[in-house]
Amino acid sequence: MEWKDNVPTPGEIIDVGKKKLGDFGKFLPWIILGFVALTGLKGLIYSIGPDEMGVIQRFGKYIGLSSPGLHAKIPFGIEKVTPIKVEKIFKEEFGVRTTRPGVRTEYSSSQYFEESLMLTGDLNILDVRWIVQFKVKDPVKLLFAVRDPQDNIRDVSEVVMRRLVGDYTVDEVLTTKREEVDHLAQQEMQKILDDYQTGVQIVTVKLLDVNPPEKVKPAFNEVNEAKQEKEKMINQAWEAYNKVIPKAKGEAEKTIREAEGYALDKINRAKGEAERFLATLAEYKKAPQIT
Repeated sequence: MEWKDNVPTPGEIIDVGKKKLGDFGKFLPWIILGFVALTGLKGLIYSIGPDEMGVIQRFGKYIGLSSPGLHAKIPFGIEKVTPIKVEKIFKEEFGVRTTRPGVRTEYSSSQYFEESLMLTGDLNILDVRWIVQFKVKDPVKLLFAVRDPQDNIRDVSEVVMRRLVGDYTVDEVLTTKREEVDHLAQQEMQKILDDYQTGVQIVTVKLLDVNPPEKVKPAFNEVNEAKQEKEKMINQAWEAYNKVIPKAKGEAEKTIREAEGYALDKINRAKGEAERFLATLAEYKKAPQIT
């Protein structure tokens, strides 16, 4: 039972701790106070980049914007500043993903048919791949008016592009109407996003690649070859027509002019003979015996 006598009391433990801390214990409150001061000082100063705008919130409520440079705010979470890049051009890709940008851009080999397969106005299926470039024009609306601006942009872009592709034939989307689709898609996307107050400006909508799906490409190529052959034959027929018809028209015109000239000559000769006869008759009447 002797070991119980050696167990220190709580007071003895505190005294031992005080002795070990020594002078350090005297400075501990100051160390804690300095740590709090440094933490507050760190939260006091913030920086906004040259291509950014800072959105300032006080207790979560928006109170203003902060321009590029160094600024001060109330620390300890009272004021919060969110930097928003307002000059950077962002990009969303549809039907394709970039793996390595550069002079020779490399794209992922994965397929995104849930985004790219669309039905044209003449009931053909196309694999449409495009990009949307945009920038932030109103950082306040971007933060507070919508929950997920990126998803909104993607959803709106898909809806608009599918509707536009459905308004054109497959040949128009593949060839003559691509720039028109780009322009109309940009206009309609901007209108919808402005109605939603997303604070986003659409810079570019660009069709990258438009092709029939891989499974129907052989049949599609055969149809195109048949159309090209048809156009070739039509052009050849028009070429022959343009060679023969004008020549025939020229010869017909020449024959008509020759006939008109011959008829005019005969008429003039007949008139001359008649006038000569009438003149002779007049002289005969004057002197029948002599004439």
